Amino acid sequence: MAKQTKKTETPLPEAKPVKEKKTPKAKATATPVPAPEKVTKAKAVKVEPEALAAKAKKAVKAKAAPAEEVVVPKPKSVKAKVAEAVQAAPPVILKAVEPYSRFTDFDIGLFKSGKHFKLYEKLGSHVVEFNGVVGTYFAVWAPNAQYVAVIANFNGWNRGSHSLNARWDASGIWEGFIPNIGVGETYKYYIKSSTGEDLEKADPFALRWEVPPSTASIVADTFYEWTDSDWMTNRHQHNAIDKPYSVYEVHLGSWARNIESPDEFLTYTQLAHKLVPYVKEMGFTHVEFMPIMEHPYYPSWGYQISGYFAAASRYGSPQELMYLIEEFHKAEIGVILDWVPSHFPGDIHALYKFDGTHLYEHADARKGFHPDWKSYIFNYGRNEVRAFLISNALFWLDRYHADGLRVDAVASMLYLDYSRKHGEWEANIYGGNENLEAISFLKEFNEAVYSHFPSTQTIAEESTSFTGVSRPVYLGGLGFGMKWMMGWMHDTIDYFAQDPIHRKYHHNEITFSTIYAFTENFMLPFSHDEVVYGKGSMLRKMPGDEWQQFANLRLMYSYMFTHPGTKLLFMGAEFGQGDEWNYSQSLQWHVLQYANHQGMSETVKTLNHLYRDEPALHEKSFDFTGFEWIDGGNANDSILVYGRMGHNSKDDLVIILNMTPVPRYNYRIGVPGGGNWKEIFNSDAQNLWGSGLINYDPVKADPEKWHGKENSIRITIPPLGATIFKRAPETPAKYELKR
Repeated sequence: MAKQTKKTETPLPEAKPVKEKKTPKAKATATPVPAPEKVTKAKAVKVEPEALAAKAKKAVKAKAAPAEEVVVPKPKSVKAKVAEAVQAAPPVILKAVEPYSRFTDFDIGLFKSGKHFKLYEKLGSHVVEFNGVVGTYFAVWAPNAQYVAVIANFNGWNRGSHSLNARWDASGIWEGFIPNIGVGETYKYYIKSSTGEDLEKADPFALRWEVPPSTASIVADTFYEWTDSDWMTNRHQHNAIDKPYSVYEVHLGSWARNIESPDEFLTYTQLAHKLVPYVKEMGFTHVEFMPIMEHPYYPSWGYQISGYFAAASRYGSPQELMYLIEEFHKAEIGVILDWVPSHFPGDIHALYKFDGTHLYEHADARKGFHPDWKSYIFNYGRNEVRAFLISNALFWLDRYHADGLRVDAVASMLYLDYSRKHGEWEANIYGGNENLEAISFLKEFNEAVYSHFPSTQTIAEESTSFTGVSRPVYLGGLGFGMKWMMGWMHDTIDYFAQDPIHRKYHHNEITFSTIYAFTENFMLPFSHDEVVYGKGSMLRKMPGDEWQQFANLRLMYSYMFTHPGTKLLFMGAEFGQGDEWNYSQSLQWHVLQYANHQGMSETVKTLNHLYRDEPALHEKSFDFTGFEWIDGGNANDSILVYGRMGHNSKDDLVIILNMTPVPRYNYRIGVPGGGNWKEIFNSDAQNLWGSGLINYDPVKADPEKWHGKENSIRITIPPLGATIFKRAPETPAKYELKR
């Protein structure tokens, strides 16, 4: 097993230790073992089993060593001992493929029942030592194959030279140890199906793949000397539901490109030096990567995955991705990964018809084929497939220290008739359209994540009215930590797309969300899906001239950051990019030289810090007692007034939104208390590229009833602007008692 640092989460259950069986002496025709010096110099080998942990501690950090780099043990005493051992004992003769296993009977029982959630330690390719020889153990699940062999560079892709052994326990696992093969070796599995079909498949559990369009797997490890223990120890404080949670959604291939070579991707390491400080400066608490698992088709944005356990090789090695995540953690920023258990592509080298049969996907096209994406749907009723998917989810939380998983296309998993016409789907056993197997899987997935990694979060992209998506499983829910508030996103964008003169006729669209805002733990997203396929950028959705477009966008973001729920903003939207997102090129960073875009960037930065600093905006994000309408019915003026509350009344805020370009002077609003009220944010400030119509001085509340409150204030409301008021302390801040 790859070297792991001290865990800060509840460890996954360890499988029982493997007892090695003594192997009978091989025939004279078997492959002899090279001399000790040749073995150690063969490849940059990282040996994984626990028994070799001591050796692993002395290994060169994997990310620093190229696949073919020669690694020679430094301590001479070790060499001397090896040489003495070789001289004292006759040379070990091993066959081309030795019978060897990392599975115990307990492992197999868990696998068959769908309860083995550490399959990444068993299946796939693992560099190990057997009978004193370093080599690679291969294991693959192909229950309907009649023959399986490793084909690779080392054997000239010969289908007959390195055949694996089928286990005797009806598990469908083929395995074997091949000596003198190490990290960096390129390989596939040759599978002869039960119907006689010849298949060449990449390893579903491979930790690294070739850079597309090449499709082979590469023997690799996930050894990394993590230095983010402070973050991992205190992560629960950053991921708690009563803490600020503002997410920057990123597509790594198009956030930025090399200026000298715009067709080249930035590597994980380069992104660590550019993306991390930017996200920190902008005030986001988390970053979300669109899928970084290996995918063959770049225009799929990563949502059609072929290598579920491999970091996308376009951007570098597994260790380089770990370095990027580690740098985010050092900057106190959490990392969420997009995860896609809903479907996979039909590429012939990947999961589709893996052993010649519908192994991972459902055989019935009414359940196994996705009509929208022309992809294939996992068979959630098959135990081994459930174990594969849950193992994959825990793998990224375990080996890569991910802080959460955003689960894509949950709605498509929940319903049998999703995007299907009459006659194209089959009802469940109760006659309904719910996919009972998928629902059961999602519950088990969430239980596994939160039981082993309780300080992480799972977030569902779910667009229907399915009940209890973010409620605990023991209360009948699916068990997610949060759910995207898709209805809010669409209603908000539709409202702001209206000309301000017509908004009074659409007032219910902007107020409707508060009716159901606390039925789930909602995240408010302005995601990548809203800025593609001709939908235009967030800026160009806004009506009016240039000034009004920017003012409207600042106003909409102010509404987002003051509305109950956590936040998500897709890259480019934070500085008002004019063109919609193009995955094949960099964001348009050059526009930041202009004051209007710089003002938009400053707006998002200010809102992020306000959201983090003001308890009333995050302490009760999912609690109805943290929000109240002060005036939500003024459709004629298109003005909204509402309050946000935290645990302490001194933190109460009053938010006023003017959805028209008409400024309002001496406008009276009710406030929840007397004293002085001070404006702490105004989206019309000049440094945000506004007109500068702000309330400079604190306003003393009058004992005049208004909006159902005992006290009220008169203020100036800027055009297409948002303003936020907070009760000013009665004593100077330096004399105020700390709570």
